[in-house]
Amino acid sequence: MTDVSSRYLTLGKQLDALLDKDLPYISNLANFSALLWLELEEINWVGCYLADKAKKQLFLGPFQGKPACTSIQVGKGVCGSAFAQQQTFRVENVHEFPGHIACDSASESEIVVPLYLNGELFGVVDIDSPRLNRFELSDQIGIEYLVKVLENKLSDVHF
Repeated sequence: MTDVSSRYLTLGKQLDALLDKDLPYISNLANFSALLWLELEEINWVGCYLADKAKKQLFLGPFQGKPACTSIQVGKGVCGSAFAQQQTFRVENVHEFPGHIACDSASESEIVVPLYLNGELFGVVDIDSPRLNRFELSDQIGIEYLVKVLENKLSDVHF
């Protein structure tokens, strides 16, 4: 992972040490959110939205920040779009994103990364910032790396 900055590599080591595959996945997602909340600058929300495939919705999982939307329809907003298209969305200005769902009016930019557990699309990791253009390509590479650390650690966890 030569493209991952040393800062994110260090966070990956911290994350790997923090996560415990013997705990329920929800406990690990809570600590994942807490670590990113503490270590990433200029963010105002970080957390997970988890899939309810029967209802074609994402529901609020562990997070840090202000109270948030509790469900998001797949394909709607940044989170629902990232989930539906199974790709990272890095949005420089959320007010210009068609159908953006504003949970916190202070949010200006956002990054959403799909989350897989045991090879199955499971949800998304969502991070908001009160600053426009907060997330650069290097942040995207780093956050995707951290999500991979999470996925690898939880690869044997059963739901």
